[in-house]
Amino acid sequence: MPAVDINCDMGESYGVYQMGDDAKVMPYISSANVACGFHAGDPRIMRRTVELAKAHGVRIGAHPGFPDLAGFGRRNLELTFEEVRTDVLYQLGALSAFAQDAQWPLQHVKPHGQLNNMAMNHPQYADAIVDAVYGFNPELILISYGGLLMEAAIGRGLPVAYEVYADREYQADGQLVSRRVPGAVIHDVKRIMERVMRMITDQEIIAVTGERLPRKIDTICIHGDTPGADEIARRLSGFLQEHGITIAPLKDLSRGAN
Repeated sequence: MPAVDINCDMGESYGVYQMGDDAKVMPYISSANVACGFHAGDPRIMRRTVELAKAHGVRIGAHPGFPDLAGFGRRNLELTFEEVRTDVLYQLGALSAFAQDAQWPLQHVKPHGQLNNMAMNHPQYADAIVDAVYGFNPELILISYGGLLMEAAIGRGLPVAYEVYADREYQADGQLVSRRVPGAVIHDVKRIMERVMRMITDQEIIAVTGERLPRKIDTICIHGDTPGADEIARRLSGFLQEHGITIAPLKDLSRGAN
């Protein structure tokens, strides 16, 4: 029986500012990417998110981003190798403290937003992220959707998991369509379910321009800040299981450590 992980970006509230509804999403996913305080999140939110994940048996991973609270980590920043490496290492350490306190270990690392996107094409960013993860814990799974970041991780010997996005459109080169473009974020739940099923069945994604791009798929991402994320997670999880696909965290998938 096919199996796939469903991951979601979580813990992205900050102080009095609420982002998403983690409590409603958590029952329907298998891995949670927890914001580490740079692009979103704070110590209280991080602790609560880790404890919520543990209560639902959801595995956790660090979701490090650019130091960009005002832009939610979705703006390009020009940083040095050392700045990227130490920023990522700092965030891994922060979340690890809460994971240790809750006795719920880290499973993976998934870079956030433009840190992730820029690492697809910038070797300096890709190498810095991988160097930080490898130095922190070489057994952590690195989640990404390809490019130089995945190449650097494989070259260093890190376990990797290939990701596709349930609610985002793709360009012909495999990059995500900018959120500034109308329709880049998909809100139609029926369409999301159908396209994810097709991705898993065919192991490919289809660009907005029609190109079919072969893509190994280990994990499906749902963005926690997308309006209606809880409804997307609930319906997608149920739909996949109804069609014989098991939902399981990456640690339980043999292909999660390729």
